[in-house]
Amino acid sequence: MTVMAERTPQVGVDEFERIAAFAAAETESVRLECIGGRIGVKGVPDGDHGEILLWLQTVCMQHRPDLGLYVEQGLRGEQYRAGRARPDGCVARRGSFAGQGEWADPAAVLMTVEVTSYDRDTDARDRKEKPLAYAAAGIPVHLLIDPDVATATVFSGPGPDGGYQERHTAAFGVAVGLPDPLGFVLATDELARYVR
Repeated sequence: MTVMAERTPQVGVDEFERIAAFAAAETESVRLECIGGRIGVKGVPDGDHGEILLWLQTVCMQHRPDLGLYVEQGLRGEQYRAGRARPDGCVARRGSFAGQGEWADPAAVLMTVEVTSYDRDTDARDRKEKPLAYAAAGIPVHLLIDPDVATATVFSGPGPDGGYQERHTAAFGVAVGLPDPLGFVLATDELARYVR
C-alpha cells in the first residue's frame, strides 16, 4: 500500500536511503520506498490488508513449509533504476534475509506479493510500476491481490524486455496456480470476504 506524491523529483539511492532512515526514526506510521527514482510513502495497512497477508502466509506454510512470507521486507532493485521497493510480502526460503538489513538482495525471492489499496495511485503503482520492477529484478513470480476488482493476478517468467511474459488473472473464488518455483494452487474463495 504505497502513495506516490505527484510531481515527485527523481532521487538517487544514497539520498533516498538517508531520507528513508530519517523518516523511520521520526515516525512509525509510514515507510518509504523508491520505484523508478520516485519516492513513495507506504502507510500503515488496514485490517483487511493484514488478514489477506495472514491468509496467504497460512496457505504457503501448508503447501511449502520450507518457505516464509516476509511482510514488508525492503528489496534493492538495482536493475530497475536503482530503486528500493517494499512489497507487501516476499516469499523466500526461511533464513534468506538473515543479516541483510532493511534493503535486501532480491535474488532469494521466489514471489513478491502486493495487495491493492483503495487509493488513487493504486493503478499506476501496484498494477503497472511494481510488476515491472519485480520482473526487472528477476523475481520469478509476482502475485497481485486486488480487492478493488475482486481478482488475483499471477505474473511469471521475467522476460528480456523487463516485464513478465505470463499473466493469469482469476476472479476471487476461482483457483489460481502459482508456477514453479512455488508449484501449488491457491483457492481464492476466502478473498471474497475482503471486497468492499
